[in-house]
Amino acid sequence: MSNRYVYGIVDSDTVEFETDAVAGADRVYTISHRRLGAVVSDIDTTDPEETDEDAQIHDEVLREIMDYDGGTTIVPMQFGMAFEGDRELKNVLRGARPAFRRAMNDIEGRVELGLKLVREEDADIDREALEEEVAERLDPIAAQSVANDLFSDRLVLNRSYLVDEAERETFDEAVAAFEDDHDELMVQYTGPFAPYSFVDVKIGAKQ
Repeated sequence: MSNRYVYGIVDSDTVEFETDAVAGADRVYTISHRRLGAVVSDIDTTDPEETDEDAQIHDEVLREIMDYDGGTTIVPMQFGMAFEGDRELKNVLRGARPAFRRAMNDIEGRVELGLKLVREEDADIDREALEEEVAERLDPIAAQSVANDLFSDRLVLNRSYLVDEAERETFDEAVAAFEDDHDELMVQYTGPFAPYSFVDVKIGAKQ
C-alpha cells in the first residue's frame, strides 16, 4: 500500500486521524511541502475504482477534515487522485503552490451548500421569476453561487452556494422562509460540503 490517495490540500502539516478511508485504508495523514499539506491515505493502486461506497467515503473524509481541530480549510480534490509516492506528490505541491494558495484564500472559513427546487407534478412555474426571487433572497448572504445542470424536467433550479460559516444560520433561515412560501415546490437543501464547485485547481496526471 505504497501509493498516496489525495483528498485535498490544507495549510498545515498536522492533520492526522484514524477513520474509514478509500479502498479499505484506516488512516489519513499529511504529506507536506513548505507549509502546504496533501491529506492522503495509503492505497495499493494509482487508479482506484470509483464505487458508490468509496465516493461516499471520500466525501465523508473531507467533512472530517473540515471539522478537524476546530475547523480546517481544505481545497478538495475530485475522487481518484493517487500518486506512486511522496516525491511525486511533493512535486505537485511545489508546482501548483500559487494556485492552491489562491484557492485557499477564496474558500477559507466557507462551506458549500446545495439548493434544488423541484416543482410539484401539476405546478405551473415561472422559472425566470423564481430565479429572480431566489437570487434576491440568497445571493446577498452567499459569497458566491454557481448554477448546476437541470437534469430533470421538474427540476427548476439547481445551484451551489459558497457561504461563510458565520452566515450559515442566516442562510439556513432564508432557505427555510423560502420553503414556507412555496407549497408548489419541493426544496432539497444539502450540505455542508467541501467547496468543490468553487475550486478549479488541476494537479496534473496521476503518476
